[in-house]
Amino acid sequence: MKNKIIVAITGASGAIYAKVLMDKLMLLKDQWLEAGVIISDNAKAVWKHELGNEGYNNYPFKKYDKNDFFAPFASGSAKYNIMIICPCSMGTMGRIAAGISNDLLTRAADVILKERRKLILVPRDTPYNLIHIKNMETITLAGGIICPATPSFYSQPQNFEQLAATVVDRALDLTGFEMNSYRWGEKS
Repeated sequence: MKNKIIVAITGASGAIYAKVLMDKLMLLKDQWLEAGVIISDNAKAVWKHELGNEGYNNYPFKKYDKNDFFAPFASGSAKYNIMIICPCSMGTMGRIAAGISNDLLTRAADVILKERRKLILVPRDTPYNLIHIKNMETITLAGGIICPATPSFYSQPQNFEQLAATVVDRALDLTGFEMNSYRWGEKS
């Protein structure tokens, strides 16, 4: 069965991570059947500020409004099996940890958790306070995966996109997607 994936982009800094994630998903098209995107208004503003464009409009993924509770993944019956929130703001993480489903993003995350499917959050904040850490613990105990936007350097990335890809590749690995990526100790 091919994957059905939800990508959520919040207003946290790190639009480059969202861009690289969507670029990679385009390359992995043969591994997913459906892909839906939720992008907050703040995420659009951050993307434009950080990347200097509105490139989020250039991807062929179906985009859903934050209040569209008729989106298929607002229900577990639609069988979306992966959700990646990248980058994930601490406010979004807190609402998910508290079970507050006040928009499509948090409802979709709640559905993914209740159905015991893959929820991956890519927080891009530092440092963490105790509330952040407790929220990460709560989500982890509920079955989610916290994959901080902490890039690696052992692959010797040459630009920002390659650096962001070290995080995105890790998140995609956690979903089970098959792809070529730098692997420690393996020849490329």
